[in-house]
Amino acid sequence: MTRPLSRRLLTLALASALALPAWAQTAIAPFTVSDIRIDGLQRIGAGTVFTYLPVERGDTLDAAKAAEALRALYKTGFFEDVRLDHQGSILVITVVERPAINKLALVGNKDLKSEDLLKGLKDIGLAEGETFNRLNLDQVTQELNRQYNNRGKYSVEISPSVERLDRNRVNLTINIKEGKAAKIRHINLVGNEKYTDEEITKDWESHTSNWLSWYKRDDQYSREKLSGDIEKLNAWYLNRGYVDFSLDSTQVAISSDKKDMFLTAGISEGEVYTISNATVSGDTILPKTEIEQIVAFIRPGSTFSRGLLELATNAITARLSNIGYAFAQVNPIPAIDRDKRTVAIDFQVQPGPRINVRRIVFKGNTRTADAVLRREMRQFEGSWYSQAAIDRGKVRLQRLGYFEEVDVENEPVAGTDDQVDVTYTVKETTSGSIAAGVGYSQLSGVNLSLQLSENNFLGSGNRVSMAVTRSAYQKRYDFSFMNPYFTDDGLSLGYNLWWREFDYSSYNVAQYSTNSGAAQVFMSLPLSENDSVSLMFGVDTNEILAYPGSTPPPLLDYISAVGNRTFHAWRGQIGWGRDTRNDYFMPVVGSTQNLSAEIALPGSTVEYYKLSYDFGKYWPLNQALVVRTGINVGYGDSYGKNFRRNLCYTAPTYIDTNGDGILDTEVPGIAPSDPCLPTSSDFDKTVTASGLPFFENFYAGGIAAQGKVRGFTDNTLGPSYTSGFGYRQPLGGSFLLAGSVEAIFPKLFDSPAARVSAFLDFGNVYDGWGNFSASELRASTGIALLWRSPMGPLSISYAIPLRKKDGDQIERLQFTFGGQL
Repeated sequence: MTRPLSRRLLTLALASALALPAWAQTAIAPFTVSDIRIDGLQRIGAGTVFTYLPVERGDTLDAAKAAEALRALYKTGFFEDVRLDHQGSILVITVVERPAINKLALVGNKDLKSEDLLKGLKDIGLAEGETFNRLNLDQVTQELNRQYNNRGKYSVEISPSVERLDRNRVNLTINIKEGKAAKIRHINLVGNEKYTDEEITKDWESHTSNWLSWYKRDDQYSREKLSGDIEKLNAWYLNRGYVDFSLDSTQVAISSDKKDMFLTAGISEGEVYTISNATVSGDTILPKTEIEQIVAFIRPGSTFSRGLLELATNAITARLSNIGYAFAQVNPIPAIDRDKRTVAIDFQVQPGPRINVRRIVFKGNTRTADAVLRREMRQFEGSWYSQAAIDRGKVRLQRLGYFEEVDVENEPVAGTDDQVDVTYTVKETTSGSIAAGVGYSQLSGVNLSLQLSENNFLGSGNRVSMAVTRSAYQKRYDFSFMNPYFTDDGLSLGYNLWWREFDYSSYNVAQYSTNSGAAQVFMSLPLSENDSVSLMFGVDTNEILAYPGSTPPPLLDYISAVGNRTFHAWRGQIGWGRDTRNDYFMPVVGSTQNLSAEIALPGSTVEYYKLSYDFGKYWPLNQALVVRTGINVGYGDSYGKNFRRNLCYTAPTYIDTNGDGILDTEVPGIAPSDPCLPTSSDFDKTVTASGLPFFENFYAGGIAAQGKVRGFTDNTLGPSYTSGFGYRQPLGGSFLLAGSVEAIFPKLFDSPAARVSAFLDFGNVYDGWGNFSASELRASTGIALLWRSPMGPLSISYAIPLRKKDGDQIERLQFTFGGQL
């Protein structure tokens, strides 16, 4: 017994001696400090050390004072080792500095973004240029493990490595092997008698593996998702009247290989309660009868529902917040009668002070002028607070197209309880630039353009565009300008000038070309927050270049009947539009409608009109799925005189078109005289021109046509002319009907610039309303990718025709790409 006890005492004595500070071990007698010298400093200045040192010249240094000095210097975190000594009356402090972090790198992290991680590391002092403290590194390792565990990744491996450099520096690398998230293999509810497991867990984010798990990833365990699902479980029963529902237990078990999770919840359902009465009390501000009307849908005898109580509470607070009571509170107080199984609800209203908006502040708009943002506001400075007006301002900013993100928050004014500042924080996006553009599509081939396009010119909100475009089918020169706030009440005014040389034969349309130009002025006036009307007036000229022997005879006959290949028009257009979408680039809710009527006014070469209606609506089913439905209808006809002419043709001639020595193409000649001269070689023909001019026809088919029916070659659906050699030339039609149903998956890519969808398209064009036949509609289904890449918009679709007929031109893979270099 004696020897083991002696060893323990000796060990305890050594440990105590080692625990003493360096000064105590030296057992030097106290002395008066005449000077202080610091050895070992490399990056840290002596002045910094003296700032923290509790010893000055003239002080008497004893053991207690030395211990205090050691603690103060260690507490700075600058030093790995500190020792105190003296040379006579000079205090000598020898330090070993902690190294500085030269470079900090994260390797292997995918689930957690590097930017977020580095920001978190900086908050605890682990950043490039900071002093390296291994204790902080240990904390980071524990925190990363915790975060990955919360995401169901229990096999994650965090291995920091430290590389020593010269000048007391280190490179720090945190290697992360995330591994795979544990999969939920079983969810078990114990105690549910009224509802099945499938009914209760239908809307949960946590599920066992299913055929959509590759997309939703709902079979991956996450502590945050489970917490939300437990709340949904509680809400499920409370929304169905089970006031006494209780969650008795939750268990989460993991397999030994950390790959499978088993979730179990024990519940007690209780009985269903009904509403016995619903009353309103407190300072309602508005007439009490008006507030009672808001909650009138909670009727006595109806089943109790927490969801209905929240709906009523939110409705009251929203009503009060729109008249200035931004911090109004409504507390639904239940009185439960368990014998009768009824609940009486009293909505207690606490309005708080009426709030005035002192100032509206904009942040992040480094390019866009404040005035451009301020004119979109519906909340005004110096007026009573209105949540509806503030939210409307946010939506209007999002729909401008100038910003990637728009956030709004209220900041109470210091020293008052009845004023707030409303701050809109925006993140600007590219709204235009001077660019050389290169694009490609299967329809037009390579497109080259030189363009100055700015939707937010010099931050003024004005839109300016000048462009030169050239492709296989067109040369185009454009200039346009629009001031969206020509007047303070929102009247916009703009101008268009353009010249276009267009070869339709390269555009999957009949063989002819046009040289056209226009000068137009247009304006738009808002009728409400979502509605506007527009007007346009312009003059244009259109020269038709037809080719006898190549251009279809119906087109030649039309030109001949008019008697002029150059068409002039005084053009007017009126339109109405409604836009309730929540976002400019990638909407998930809302709709758009556009109705327009265009007319070639009396005095034009040909007098005609065109009507069109476009409708699209977004239906958000959940965060992972949005359905868009759309319809596109167009119709045109002439309203002026019909042209009728008796032409004189000479006997037809033939030409050799392919060089094989055979005259195979008929070229009729048109004599200049009318009526025909009495020669045996002449014959006459009566031609007419009526209806919508062929160069104004609608087209359908493909990814880029007015009537988008993907899977069919662009512009090839509808009426056509087939020559005697089997060459088919689409003519378009005066009546268009097309539509689509599209399932959009906004969460498939974690980017606001990319969107994947599955679609069902249908449509066709017809030669007049009277020739419409539903049996002639074509349909296709497929998948599509839309990406706003840094090089420009990219659209790709792969479609399979569901309804087609012989002679239709099929093109399953279609894409367009336009970019900036």
